[in-house]
Amino acid sequence: MTAQTDTTGSVTAVYKVSGMSCGHCEGAVSGEISGLPGVSSVKAVASTGEVTVVSAAPLEEGAVREAVDEAGFELVGRI
Repeated sequence: MTAQTDTTGSVTAVYKVSGMSCGHCEGAVSGEISGLPGVSSVKAVASTGEVTVVSAAPLEEGAVREAVDEAGFELVGRI
């Protein structure tokens, strides 16, 4: 699946992250990705490993990977 642009000009992308197991994990990943320029919202779900990111423009996967690494988890890739 590729990033989708909605009517407000935002881009939504869903990523798979391995290693999340609890709410603290979700918060750590969300916090790091939220710090990326242009990100307006992040929703991480530990039970599925999915992280939904809404941003002003498509994000570089390398930047997302770096943020996830900083939180202590591994970015598997975009879903």
